[in-house]
Amino acid sequence: MTHRSSSGYSCPLTLRLADPHSPAEILALFSYDARDPFAVSITFGYTGPDTEERITWLVGRDLMRAGLDRPAGDGDVRLRPTAATGVLLLHLRAPTGEALMELSRTALATFVAGTETLVPFGTEEMVIDFDHELSVLLSDGDGDPT
Repeated sequence: MTHRSSSGYSCPLTLRLADPHSPAEILALFSYDARDPFAVSITFGYTGPDTEERITWLVGRDLMRAGLDRPAGDGDVRLRPTAATGVLLLHLRAPTGEALMELSRTALATFVAGTETLVPFGTEEMVIDFDHELSVLLSDGDGDPT
């Protein structure tokens, strides 16, 4: 079920661990907030509003768009199409381990297109409130530097 507001867009997507010995489906909530226009958050462990154990990764929106058609990403987050039509591989790496997951290219392309209805690619800098961001930085994250 997709959820849209004036500044945000979210959509649950099902991913599949790319491990032939222990395949498992993982539900993840892909979210975009126009107030942070360069990033997409992926929350794993999302089964509903009362879920306690969640892990969230922030991923560049441009990486997601690029990964729909070609290998994209360096380091901890990589996305690439596979030989199987319509399947992408998402590789996440952390100090404690890594995961390789398959997801639907069509589902991710639909999500990315939905983010673009809020903030078209190339216009991200126009929606950032730099005064607010500077205020947060100067206040040590408290939001009000005075």
